[in-house]
Amino acid sequence: MAAFSRTNLSMTLDTTPSDAPSPPDSTVSCANCQACCCRLEVMLISDTGVPERFIARDRWGSQTMARLEDGWCAALDRTSLSCTIYENRPWVCREFAMGEHECLSERAANL
Repeated sequence: MAAFSRTNLSMTLDTTPSDAPSPPDSTVSCANCQACCCRLEVMLISDTGVPERFIARDRWGSQTMARLEDGWCAALDRTSLSCTIYENRPWVCREFAMGEHECLSERAANL
């Protein structure tokens, strides 16, 4: 928000956004993650080397991560709840930050 002073016509800007994101929840870790994000549909928007067997294509040619019948990502190891293609995971998965707002929303909806 800008504030103007009538005495010297100077302007001060408040650069703190009113909707600034909160810091990640440090209580969420790899040990207690539960892979809730692995139930989301993941569009493949860049080539990161996802193996073909994990790619689903719709009739228009769009690509997503393949999902199992129960909705989980096909690349998820169901025993360890870790990604079996971590080094080649999609860009969307790379950007999905553990403990951030979207992560916490998925955890609330699925745990």
